[in-house]
Amino acid sequence: MSVTTSPSINKIYGLQRVCRAWKVSRSSVYAHRSRGEQVSNKPGPKPVHTDDVVIKAIREDLEQSPFQGEGHRKVHARLRKRKEIIVGRQRILRLMREKNLLSPHRCDSSNKAKKHDGRITTDEPGIMWGADATKVLTLEDGWVNFFGLIEHWNAECMGWTLVKKGDRFAAIEALKNAVKHEYGSIKNDVARGLQIRPDHGSQFTSEAYRAQSRYWGISLSYSLVKEPETNGVVERFHRTFKEQIIRP
Repeated sequence: MSVTTSPSINKIYGLQRVCRAWKVSRSSVYAHRSRGEQVSNKPGPKPVHTDDVVIKAIREDLEQSPFQGEGHRKVHARLRKRKEIIVGRQRILRLMREKNLLSPHRCDSSNKAKKHDGRITTDEPGIMWGADATKVLTLEDGWVNFFGLIEHWNAECMGWTLVKKGDRFAAIEALKNAVKHEYGSIKNDVARGLQIRPDHGSQFTSEAYRAQSRYWGISLSYSLVKEPETNGVVERFHRTFKEQIIRP
């Protein structure tokens, strides 16, 4: 700017005039020029670490972290403790916002559609049952909860229960009906070797449901979180159940 020619008087502005207008000391300009750095027009002391250094450290920290939902506060704490980069928390927040490094942007970029080309059905019966619950709206009783156990071999409904309150006891009752129907008894270890594929609902993760499954010799194979395709047999059964029976 100091070497630019003024269009009104046809003379260069000069360093002295520019520094006076921008309120920058000329000695600072000469010092930065000698180091080959750009002039900062912000008053006060200059930070020890430049933005590029801090951004690089932030990216490295996020890559090393096993979590996706952490915000600028934890990044700020780790940089301070692990890498001894002492910077303000608001500066970390500003840089992460400018570079789209905050948790909402990182989660959106990582939650891409996954290709489910595997197989969850079995070659013979008695290996795995799918367990899940769904709500059904009725005219007389309003909303009711349907719990079903579906065979992964041929999608047969092995047992079910229909209740108003869909808690862990309703889930156990449906499992009890399926075990009694298939094995003719509910004795200890009667279903040894059988696997149940539920989701992570509170009814199926409760200690009561887990303990009852262990009593009958059943092992639990939970589906993946936010991936209903891994429990697709019972999900497909519920959809068909609602389309062809509940909504004729």
